[in-house]
Amino acid sequence: MSTQPFNRPIRVLVAKVGLDGHDRGARIIATTLRDAGMEVIYTGLRQTPEMVVNAALQEDVDAIGVSILSGAHMTVFPKIITLMKQKGMDDVLVTGGGIIPEADMDELGKQGVGKLFPPGTNTKDIVQYITEWVKANRNF
Repeated sequence: MSTQPFNRPIRVLVAKVGLDGHDRGARIIATTLRDAGMEVIYTGLRQTPEMVVNAALQEDVDAIGVSILSGAHMTVFPKIITLMKQKGMDDVLVTGGGIIPEADMDELGKQGVGKLFPPGTNTKDIVQYITEWVKANRNF
């Protein structure tokens, strides 16, 4: 499956928000997306929602992928969505993964967060989801 539906690669910002210092999963996802032909910007550890949204705006990304294992997902994702709305970033996907209960995934989806992936998800599913979302929702 081609991940280049347009005249440039899909651009994804991969972020670790908060004090969670475990970034193995985020690095694996970043490498997987890069291997699939996407441009990946990895923010590194201990980012704030404001730092993530500002970097996404500066880098003109198509998607933001947040890795979160700390349990702060019900604070982090809504804050990112709010900041993105304030900056007019309505056509950028917010997705992610980590330790997030199914009920919380459903609630975050209602708030505008895209599909969230639990540990053990096949990385091909993540690549496919981002590619299909960008094809359907981005216009460039």
